[in-house]
Parts: sequence; structure tokens; C-alpha cells
Amino acid sequence: MAENFQLQGRHGKSRVRVSRVWRRPAAAGGDVIVEWNVAVSIVSDCLPSYTSSDNSAIVATDSIKNTVYVKAKECTEVVSMEEFAVILGRHFTSLYPQVSEATVTIVERPWERVAVDGKPHSHGFKVGVEKHSTEVIVKKSGSLLINSGIQGYSLLKTTQSGFEGFVTDRYRLLPDTRERIVATEVTAWWRYPFEHVSQLPSKPFCFTQRYQDVKKVLAETFFGPADVGVYSPSVQNTLYLMAKEVLTRFPDISSIQLRMPNLHFLPVNLGSKETPLVKFADDVYLPTDEPHGTIEATLSRPMSKL
Repeated sequence: MAENFQLQGRHGKSRVRVSRVWRRPAAAGGDVIVEWNVAVSIVSDCLPSYTSSDNSAIVATDSIKNTVYVKAKECTEVVSMEEFAVILGRHFTSLYPQVSEATVTIVERPWERVAVDGKPHSHGFKVGVEKHSTEVIVKKSGSLLINSGIQGYSLLKTTQSGFEGFVTDRYRLLPDTRERIVATEVTAWWRYPFEHVSQLPSKPFCFTQRYQDVKKVLAETFFGPADVGVYSPSVQNTLYLMAKEVLTRFPDISSIQLRMPNLHFLPVNLGSKETPLVKFADDVYLPTDEPHGTIEATLSRPMSKL
């Protein structure tokens, strides 16, 4: 209590950019590099710092920033961003008696190994597009929550998509169609089933590999077989099938949330009926993402929450 008021506070450090290189010989796969944008937020019993001039219980945000670099240095073996977030969370909740909870959020800049003459380069990388992200919450009790995700995963099909049979009223102008471009930029978040630090596998769980696996399944379900594809009657149906396939394939994922804006490719017709300049024939479009449709849903196993 603070003067008969309830006060809840937290503090931390955001946009802590850290890169870690693990040196390995070419025969062992070459160097590994990660670049992470880290945010740490802690719940701390430092009420006097808010209500008076007593800062004795505050872990300074500069100290939080410094800790990120120290822990990166201490990781002598390659770690995933999820593992690194758990390391940070356990550090803050175990070292400081006044810290009851730590939330660590990391977004990775996707440095991808390049190939030269068809061979993976030992120390050459290029920047990719979609970003791997995670949010980990660690409590002093050992309670644990691990979410991972993808940001900016752009997918498009030039055919095999339609939208028909939706509500007809005075506001509807959109006609039924069984032929359109469907494009989206997927944001996905999924939750792992580990609820306590004691449940983390003794043999390291490969979070990075699971991220790649999920990304692959989402794309395969969106596109369908390479030669014929798969028909999409709506973004909603495609979203559901993508989420269901992830939960079906990976029992170590308890729930998944997908956000898939419908990025429009509008048919171009120019001129008048008498003098057409461009007559649309499923070929010329105006790409636009303003405004765009927004479709999102969460699919969970029984007794699972995201």
C-alpha cells in the first residue's frame, strides 16, 4: 500500500542490442552469429523509490543493460534466444531478493548464412526478412512461460483463392469471386508447454529448429502442393488449417495465435466502356495495404491458454 493507494510498478531496459559470435572451424559448420534486440522488465519490491527518495532497492536499468552483455559473454556454447531469455529471467529472479518476476522479450535480426558456388560459407551472412521473436516470463517461484513467434512472414498466391457467400446487405459492394490473389503478412505466436523451470528438458530443446519447423509448416499449408496448390475459400479457413497443422505436427506446442491481414491486389480497369485503356483479365493489379482486412485467431489444446 502507498498512502492508502494500490501501487503496482515495474521497470527495466528496452532496445538493448547485442550480437554474439561463436567461432567454429569450417569443418564444424563455420561461425555462428546472432543479433538480438532485448527488452527486460522486472517486478521489484521497491515501493519507497516511488513514494520517497529511497532508491536502495532499485536495480538500475543500466545494470540490467550491462547484465545482458555479461550473460551473452558467459554463453560459451551456442544458445537459442529462448534459452538466453530464460537465463536472463532466472538471473534477475534469483540474484535479487526484491525481484519477484522478470519478463524478457527478444527480437532477432535474421542473419542467414550465404552460399558461394553452392557451398555454405564459413563466415559469410546476409540479412533475411521475417524475424524470430520470443517472450519469456520467469517468476521467483520458478514458474515459467515461453512464447515464440514470427514477425513479417509475407506469403502470396496468384490463384487458388476466392471469397463468396458472405453477408449481403445495403453496405456490400464486393462481388463473389473464386479467382483472386491472396496475400498476407503473418504474425504468429505459439506457446510451449513448460510451466516451471524444472520442466525444461535436461537435453537441450532446440527452440531454433522448432521455429524453422513451424515456419515451414505454415508456408506448406498456405500454398499446398507445389504442382496444384490448394484452394482457399477465405483467409479465415486458411488461417485455421495453418494453426491446426502446427498443433497436429508438434505436440510440444500447446497453443498458437495467428494474425493474417488480407493485403489487397485490386483489379485494374482503366477507361470507359466505350474506350477501355486497360481491361482486367486476371493480370494487372493495384497492390495496396491501406486499408486492409484483419483476421486473427488462437487455436489451443484443451486446458491451454495463450
